[in-house]
Amino acid sequence: MPIPRAFIDELVQRADIEQVVADYVPLTRKGANLWGLCPFHSERTPSFSVSPEKQIFHCFGCGKGGGAITFLMEIENLTFPEAVRLLAEKTGMEVPEEDPGEGDWRRRRERILTLNKLAARFYYDQLSTPQGQKVAEYMARRRISKKFAVRFGLGAAPDAWDTLLRAMAEKGYDKRDLLDAGLAVAGKGGGVYDKFRNRLMLPVIDLRGDVIGFTSRVMDDSTPKYLNTPETAIFKKRSTLYGLNYAKRSKRGNIILVEGNIDVITLHQAGFDNAVATMGTSLTEEHARILARFTKELVLCYVTENAGIYASQRAIGILKSADLAVKVLQLPRRRTPEGELVKQDADDFIKYQGAAAFEQLLTGSQNQVEYRLEDIQSKYDLSVDEQRAAFLREAAALTAGLESPVEREIYGVRAAKAAGVSPETMAAEVEKARRARAGKARRQEERQALIPTVSVQPKSRELRYGNVRSARAEEGILRLLLMDPALFGAMGAVAPEHFSSPFLGRVYRLLGTLWQQGNTPRLPALVGDLSTEEMSRLVQVADQPETVDNKEKALQDYIEILESEYAKRRATGMDALLAVREQKRKKAMEEQA
Repeated sequence: MPIPRAFIDELVQRADIEQVVADYVPLTRKGANLWGLCPFHSERTPSFSVSPEKQIFHCFGCGKGGGAITFLMEIENLTFPEAVRLLAEKTGMEVPEEDPGEGDWRRRRERILTLNKLAARFYYDQLSTPQGQKVAEYMARRRISKKFAVRFGLGAAPDAWDTLLRAMAEKGYDKRDLLDAGLAVAGKGGGVYDKFRNRLMLPVIDLRGDVIGFTSRVMDDSTPKYLNTPETAIFKKRSTLYGLNYAKRSKRGNIILVEGNIDVITLHQAGFDNAVATMGTSLTEEHARILARFTKELVLCYVTENAGIYASQRAIGILKSADLAVKVLQLPRRRTPEGELVKQDADDFIKYQGAAAFEQLLTGSQNQVEYRLEDIQSKYDLSVDEQRAAFLREAAALTAGLESPVEREIYGVRAAKAAGVSPETMAAEVEKARRARAGKARRQEERQALIPTVSVQPKSRELRYGNVRSARAEEGILRLLLMDPALFGAMGAVAPEHFSSPFLGRVYRLLGTLWQQGNTPRLPALVGDLSTEEMSRLVQVADQPETVDNKEKALQDYIEILESEYAKRRATGMDALLAVREQKRKKAMEEQA
């Protein structure tokens, strides 16, 4: 392992998972455990449990689980070494370097961060030079004030091929450094040149205040309008939100999600310091999960055209799954001096209608049910009976999915009024749709119930059990060993290869190694050896009930089942197939790494 095992063992023993998790999730003590709403999936009733005794967390809803390091990896989207370093920092420990490669990787990452910071300073300084005059004039036309240009670190990329390369070379950075940071591009002829040229530069700053990349904008109608840093070791578009470093501190009760980076700056300048934007990509589940850490309500403010409407509909589904209340702010079209109606984004609206008008629009923004109901209505001609009936069926399906009876009545009456039918007729249609939904859910549960092994199988396909009877016994063995490591002395000749599940056999080997080295076998200590999916499954196994009475007899019963199933597999040659499957799994993990 890159980081010494002894250090990780000590870190796991010193760290307090209750304190780590409490920084992100409000927890309430119930009995021996602490409970809260899971930060990894949508839920209204707490199913997220933290065990101070075992030093693990486990969500009974989505299945995620592990120790303090795993939690930081998941919640902060960190690699294993990054999470270890963050936990060490929280615990007051210094991480030793054992593997030169790991130290080199960390130093490389820090070098890129420093390079990005210097590049941001270089671009900013260009604004006050003749080379940056066009960008400065463009910023003035966009009405970006000096104060907010400084706040967001805006700058200018000169209209030249190697200005940044030469400037950074003077500070000790070579072409390889700029390529790694995404600040330079390799040409077909072998040359290297600046990636950003003749553009307004906008540094992308993460939640810790580091410049992790850049986005840029042209000053005319050329394409691409926005150009971002490519994916690097520190810049991931699917988990980055522009402006969140400021919006997270906003006193407003929600966050506004807009489409463009300039929109974010304009809104902040107008007093809406809760605006953020994605980095030229659609909203992802990772974005939603990050947003849910800072707000309970999100306002979608996309341009009212087909693409914007589609993006809003898609985003609503993702945000609902993150347990975020969603409102939609529809920006009206603007009439030009020539009388033409044109679409406008948040930047346009602020410039032409002003902050007060935006505030009024924001206050009256629709919730996601209103927005979706209007969208459904826009698809039908309600003067035609057939289309009116189709509208009512689709509106009833939407309304039937609402949990609150009050909401079902309000939106049912609204749809009935739009279609010109009585509220009673609509209520009957909604009830019919609810029965259909309930019947579908019941049939799905019944189908699942007919497959008795489904409930005991891991969710991850790679971890599925080939022999459920043996695997259940193997799980029992691991539970007992974790409860009382002294039982390792009673395992006799049982070897990891006797396990039908390669995953459970590997865990048995890892725990056994810890025991032989004189360490207490604990789940959090395995985080460096297991993937997050494997750790979550192991926590599920450990959290299943197990009797402590006559545990020696229970262990022997489990061992008897394991050994009898092992003997059957050897007789039929099945172990060779399992070995091949494990080799394929290891190869796949190595390729992903």
